[in-house]
Amino acid sequence: MSEFRRRTREDEERYEADYLAPGATLSSQSRGRAIEESLDSHRTAFERDRDRILHSKAFRRLKHKTQVFINPEGDHYVTRLTHTLQVTQVGRSIARNLSLNESLTEAICLAHDVGHSPFGHTGEDALSNYVEGEWLHSAQGVRVFEVLEPLNLSWEVLDGIRAHSWKIAEPPATSEGFICRFADRIAYLAHDVEDAIRAGVITLVDLPKLTVQRFGDPGREWISAMVEAVVDESLTIGEVTMEVTALEAMNTLREFMFERVYLRPETEHTRRKIIGIVHDLVDYYLLHPDEIPSTYRHPGSDVMTQVVDYVAGMSDRFALKMHDDLFRPRLFD
Repeated sequence: MSEFRRRTREDEERYEADYLAPGATLSSQSRGRAIEESLDSHRTAFERDRDRILHSKAFRRLKHKTQVFINPEGDHYVTRLTHTLQVTQVGRSIARNLSLNESLTEAICLAHDVGHSPFGHTGEDALSNYVEGEWLHSAQGVRVFEVLEPLNLSWEVLDGIRAHSWKIAEPPATSEGFICRFADRIAYLAHDVEDAIRAGVITLVDLPKLTVQRFGDPGREWISAMVEAVVDESLTIGEVTMEVTALEAMNTLREFMFERVYLRPETEHTRRKIIGIVHDLVDYYLLHPDEIPSTYRHPGSDVMTQVVDYVAGMSDRFALKMHDDLFRPRLFD
């Protein structure tokens, strides 16, 4: 007799129906995909989405995209990829403790930042000059997987990508989408503080007293305390949320980080240079759209959209290389 037993999609769907919480999103009840597909023998719809995201080119590019510090020299600074993995771990932990759908949470968290431009939010700001309103990496993430690298993902995953940012007015349609919102903020605040201390931008004594009193020392203690604050309050209230004093402490920390790290005056020179690089690249390809590789162009889009898609998809180091190739004087040509 074999020591193993095959676990099928039907087994997983029965488990979800029998054991997940009433507020969980069941894979068997997904709103489906834009293009109907036959069901997989072994994986649920959300497990297939997770696997497709992990194997996508857009996901791989995250390893060379900025989280906070641009082209840091040390090996231990958070990148957009390591941030994404941290968000996914936090998200799965919350989902498991609330008996929500871990696979859907994982898929949303893995994909939430695939639409990010090079150079983090500064690159996002630079691209906003070329679109009506605000250029949003969340909307670009949906576009990546619907149009540029179409994966035919489930509706619920695309909705979670669309609404993972707190600035999006229309909230996620699923509890798992709300988990990604909290997991994203928990992960980036906890690890951005550690990076800022490592870089000598702030010290431990600079941190807001309210945050330290509520969460303890930066690192694992913070993440555990924030996750617990989400889990305990969500179980009490019946929706994914965070305990009020913890939320106040987290928001205080976020305000501190914007003032002392993200938007500190010392970064303004670098910020202006980055915006100039992004603008140079966009302006160049608007004049030379034929130089955009055909594999990065969607033929049904106008030139501006094709150019913004191409530049937005660049990693930091590729954008810097292209800018050097196009604009740095060549001494020996």
